Amino acid sequence: MSTQGDAASKTDAIEASVPDIFPPEEEKRLLDESNTEKGSANKTFTSGEYNGAIQGYEKALAVCPTYLEYDIAVLRSNIAACHLKLSEWKQAVESATQALEALDRIDPPAAAEDGQQEASRTGTVTEISDTTERYLSALTRSNHTINDVHKLRTKALLRRAKARHEVRGWASLQASLDDYQALSRPPHQLSALDQKAVQTALRKLPDQLEEAKNTEMADMMGKLKQLGNGVLKPFGLSTDNFSFVKDEKSGGYSMGFNQGPK
Repeated sequence: MSTQGDAASKTDAIEASVPDIFPPEEEKRLLDESNTEKGSANKTFTSGEYNGAIQGYEKALAVCPTYLEYDIAVLRSNIAACHLKLSEWKQAVESATQALEALDRIDPPAAAEDGQQEASRTGTVTEISDTTERYLSALTRSNHTINDVHKLRTKALLRRAKARHEVRGWASLQASLDDYQALSRPPHQLSALDQKAVQTALRKLPDQLEEAKNTEMADMMGKLKQLGNGVLKPFGLSTDNFSFVKDEKSGGYSMGFNQGPK
């Protein structure tokens, strides 16, 4: 069972993980340098040189102060966009997820939702943690707002949903469906084009998910049968000697033994 001491330790660990903040002049110098690299990478992206753009965005990441989570998230989301253009789906998922994780440190989704519900019920404002407040202060210093965070979260989530869809597979399609379902709910504000893409995905994904599930289950059962035959062969048996009957009421299966012809 969790104790107050455990909770305090976790809080201390989170606080310790927040990097030291540079003096204002140094922070501005590093951010300006990062933005210069980002601007160059944006031009490279526009010219269609996506691998070069990734390198440019990584250079921008290397000099950007690590506590400027919004600026980090922009770069990670841009890298995800490059991977999408290159059909590098898994890398796109990873980069978009990193962008979303950075944004969550500024504006934790669960905490924000709980705070909105509490404020609506009681008319009070929920306090934010010292860690979140530090990230919010950094956000303000870089001339961005929570509304910018929400817009970028929508963009990164769209990129991750698309990449997960392209990865295919039961797990990835389920994750894609989860992302698209999240996008269909507030506070995400979608353009007409993105709204259409989300609605199309929500319509098609359940059937694609079921097909992937059946394919992977059949493949798994085939491998299990092959393994089972290897185990049973010394006894003069095979998996064909066994049958599985589904109970339509419970959805479970019972196993029977087929003796074969006498």
